[in-house]
Order: sequence, then C-alpha cells, then structure tokens
Amino acid sequence: MLSFLHSADWQIGKPYARVQDPDKRARLRQVRIEAIGRIGQHLEAQQAAFLLVAGDLFDSPTPSDSDVSAVCQAIGKLPVPVLVIPGNHDHGGHGGVWDSSFFRQEQQRRAPNPQVLLERQPLELEEALLLPCPLLRRSDSEDPTAWVRQLDWRTLPADKPRILLAHGSVHGFAAADLDADEENPASANNRLNLDAALLEPLDYVALGDWHGLKQVNERSWYSGTPEPDRFPRSRDYQGSQVLAVQVERGSLPRVTPLPTGALRWVPLQVQLQTSDDLEQLERQLAEELGDEPGQQLLLLEESGSLNLEDHRRYDALLQRLEAQLLRLKRRGHCGLAPDAAELSSLTGRAGDPLIVRVAAALQTELEGCGDERQRTLLQLALAELQRSLEVDACA
Repeated sequence: MLSFLHSADWQIGKPYARVQDPDKRARLRQVRIEAIGRIGQHLEAQQAAFLLVAGDLFDSPTPSDSDVSAVCQAIGKLPVPVLVIPGNHDHGGHGGVWDSSFFRQEQQRRAPNPQVLLERQPLELEEALLLPCPLLRRSDSEDPTAWVRQLDWRTLPADKPRILLAHGSVHGFAAADLDADEENPASANNRLNLDAALLEPLDYVALGDWHGLKQVNERSWYSGTPEPDRFPRSRDYQGSQVLAVQVERGSLPRVTPLPTGALRWVPLQVQLQTSDDLEQLERQLAEELGDEPGQQLLLLEESGSLNLEDHRRYDALLQRLEAQLLRLKRRGHCGLAPDAAELSSLTGRAGDPLIVRVAAALQTELEGCGDERQRTLLQLALAELQRSLEVDACA
C-alpha cells in the first residue's frame, strides 16, 4: 500500500489586491508560505513517500525573487520528494519561473527535493508510475490528459500504482460548479475529460484548479488549496486541507482530508431593522470571531434598514471590524430609515425655519419616491442634516 500526500493551488505570491491595508496583504501572502510547513507535519505523520502538487504552486509564471526563495526554503525542509506540475497561473511556457536561472540556483542551494515535471510522459518512481499533465500555457483548448490515452500500457510497469497528475476543470460540471467568483474568474479552457476510457487503467487522479475539496469520481479528487483565498459559497464547500492518499495497483484509493489552514474566512448573513437586531449581530460576531479577529476575514451580506441613531452605531461597528479583521467584505446594503421621532425632531424645530423646510421637502420626496437609488440618497441627506445639527449643538 503506497501512502502519499496530494495538494494543489498554493498560489504563492497572490497579491490580494482588494485588501487595502499593505500589512494585511503581507500577512495573507505570508500565511500561504507557512502552509507548506503545516503540510510537512502531515508528511511525517502519514509516513508519505512523496508530495504531489497538482499545479499553481505560484500565483504567476513570474513570481518575485523573494517568493521563489521563500518557497524553495520551505520545500527544502520537507522530508520527502515534491513532484510539481505547472498550472494555468504558473504555466510552463518559455520565460516563466520554471526555466529561470534564479529558480534553478535557489532550488540547487535550498531545495534538492522538488522535481518540476514539464513533459507529458510517464515518470517511473520507485513506488509508483506517475503520469504528469503539465500546462505549458495559461489557457489550453486541448485536453491536457489526451496523451495518456495513446499509451501502450504493455510497455509500462504492471505492478506499480498509476497516478495521473493534472490541472484544469472537469467536463460535465454545471455552471454552478465552476469554482469562481468576482475575484477568481473561471476559464472555459484547460478542460479535462475524465471518462471511463481514461480512468480504467489508473489508480488515482490528483487534480488541481478547484480551490475547494471535491471528489469527482471513485478515483479522482481535487485537494483544494491548503490556505483558502475566498469565502465559501455553500455550507459543504471545504478548504484548508491536504489529501492523504493510500493506493495500490488495481484497487480504489483511500483518501483522507487533513487540515492545513491557519485563517478563517467567515460568511455571515444579517438583516437589520431594529436596535435589537444590531445587538444580536454584535453578539453573533463575538461568538464567530472570538478573541482573535486578526486571524479572520468576514463576508457580511447585509440587508434591511436602520434609523439614524442605530445606523451610526452600525457604522461604528463596521469601523471596528475594518480595523480588527484581515478583511471585511460587504455585500448588499443596509439603508437609512429615519423613524417618526427623528423626523419630528427635524421638522418641528420652530427656531430653525430653514432646517424645517429642507427636512419637510426631503421627507415629502422620500414618501413619494419609488427609485431605490434615489431613496438612498434622500435618506443620506436626512442623516447628514441630523448629523450637522448634532455637530452644531456640540460646538
């Protein structure tokens, strides 16, 4: 029984361009490199013969020298061979990282154990037969596994487990299955046809490109990325793992996910209408984030509306979250809806006739407005009017 680990999509050097704070961007990039060490702990515990990386070790075909050096140093500390294929992000085309003199020098100096597989041909190891399907360009309209169908299996070892290593999306996925969002667009190319004719002579298919854990069929798995780079889109979406695989020739593999992530990407839906809703949100955030919000990213899907006073409290809460979290991503909108008392305080100011006229005009227009964007602007105008009065009162 052969034991090894399957990983993919490390995407070292990912820029996290939508995170505004440069220190937080640096932390997010660093934690991806640190995940290599956590994979190493599992290598020893599982007594793995080697580690497979199914593409996109780097986020770009031209990563920075500092990222190349850090990766070589981290991989060099792993106790087993590391077998890597290029993916669409770090493809094996000319001029990329894999044929750069700096990578070769750092690999020789710091990491003799990785082997980058740039050719689509069988590689016989002591323990297994490896069938690498590297991507040699970012987008390939041809199936990267097609060459395997032409093999004469009689010329290859019959007693060693046969492991295919590929990067791309699988034919037959529905549109909803594409592992993409507004920050990680999907590609229609690099499609893998894992049909019965391809799978029948194989024992395991190690896949990359899908960033969550996914079993495609009895023999084929996506490991997902060891450190997530997106918010989960469903309850069963699982990231932050490496796969421990046990396989022998002619049998189905045994696959066990092992945790590797350090950061939490937390999705939270909230509808706000009252001060009670706001208090419940604060309690929920305390439970979700605990004492270490600096290790988490939050997707806040918001809806509803709050009066002027509660909305100020909500803005203060958001300001704290922006400061504490590695990232706060907001989706949706929580509107402003002045309550009767707040409107009365604006329209009933006998000593401020100008304020009364402006507030009354805004209220009248708001009551008859059916356009959501215009209503938002009117509500903001009322809020600013109220805020200006409070500033004057404090002056």
